[in-house]
Amino acid sequence: MSSRRLVIAGTGSGVGKTTLTIGLMSALRKKGYTVQGFKCGPDYIDPTYHTAVTGRISRNIDSWMLNHEMVKEIVIRASEGADISIIEGVMGFFDGKNPLNNTGSTAEISLITESPVILVVNCASMARSAAAIVKGFQEFLKEANIVGVIANRVGSEGHFKIVKAAIEQECGISVLGYVKRNDELTIPERHLGLIPSVERGELDPFFDQLGDSILETIDVETLYELAKATPLKVKESQFRRKERATVRMAVARDAAFNFYYQENLDMLEAYGVELIEFSPLKGETLPEQVDGLYIGGGFPEEFAQELAENTRVKNSVQSAIENGLPTLAECGGFMYLTESLETTNEKKYEMVGIIPGAVKMQPKLAALGYREITAEEGNFLLAGNLTARGHEFHYSTFQPRTDFQPAFQTKGMRGFKQEGYRNGNLIAGYTHFHFGSCPGLVENWVNKCKEFKKNG
Repeated sequence: MSSRRLVIAGTGSGVGKTTLTIGLMSALRKKGYTVQGFKCGPDYIDPTYHTAVTGRISRNIDSWMLNHEMVKEIVIRASEGADISIIEGVMGFFDGKNPLNNTGSTAEISLITESPVILVVNCASMARSAAAIVKGFQEFLKEANIVGVIANRVGSEGHFKIVKAAIEQECGISVLGYVKRNDELTIPERHLGLIPSVERGELDPFFDQLGDSILETIDVETLYELAKATPLKVKESQFRRKERATVRMAVARDAAFNFYYQENLDMLEAYGVELIEFSPLKGETLPEQVDGLYIGGGFPEEFAQELAENTRVKNSVQSAIENGLPTLAECGGFMYLTESLETTNEKKYEMVGIIPGAVKMQPKLAALGYREITAEEGNFLLAGNLTARGHEFHYSTFQPRTDFQPAFQTKGMRGFKQEGYRNGNLIAGYTHFHFGSCPGLVENWVNKCKEFKKNG
């Protein structure tokens, strides 16, 4: 039986890819299909929507952070048991790491995964010109398998028919339908408060309504047929369990800390880690008898008061790290381990206090982009001259109170910089790692956890 998957690509950012992707997932579910979601690029938010709509954990695939075999394996593993996989693109179809090639772009991922592509075109204020845009995308990379178009932001059914006639005549592919202009069916605020509302099921009626709307104006059955694709194969698995569980690792996971690549967690388990989740936000102290700690990113600033008031939790984390617990804290986790966090309304909240300095939120973005990561002295994660890849995305700045040892050096578009904080077995910083870029990092961490367990 041939597998089915589709890339939902846009002509640019803001054409409505995410709304359409979620709507299609909901519509396909209503038709009785099991749907698996994927997101191109380093994005923790959109997969949350996918997971909520499909009932299956959505995965990130990124052709700059990960090698091509790893990208294919993630798709193969996650698609098992699904009738169709929907891969949501990032930015415009050809936009990636470098303006001079397709590296890291949705186009590159469509080629690696041998996936048919549906192009979403913003057709507001145009008619025949829409065909010129589609034709340009077809010609720009002839190997890309663009099999259909969905017209977004059309003014009326009459407008849609004009656009459809032009594209089908000039480009030789089907226009499968359109998305109605409907201000009520726009995605709620994608940043603050999103995760808890998704977790509580508050967006379910929105997803349901969106699915119904898509079924009215898009030919979902033809789309399902166009998704037929060649089954993918990989040479060797990166996720096959290498040993039975030998160490226990605590993972902070709740509405304040939830930015984890699922593959990071899967790789830890493959290397013999038993993951024990706990919620600092709900007042759960660090689980007992753990050999490692992972605090991912999220929105600690949105829950600063609750986190500050949970003194027992902060104390349990602080004493464990002081005792040498091998710990990685990324972005939100890093912020939580500092002495204080100041929100945009200038209220200051006391955090764990193990990193000497304060974090201050600001309304404008402080850092955004891919990072190549190498170790500073004493960083056990990247010992052995390992290089990992990841990204930075945050609205806060860190003001150190004393001199300290940076955790790593990162390279981005603006060159090199020292980043993060290291002390003993604590590695913390704003950078989010993708462990798939550097399996040796996982091995180093597990070995450090075993060492800690033995000496404990």
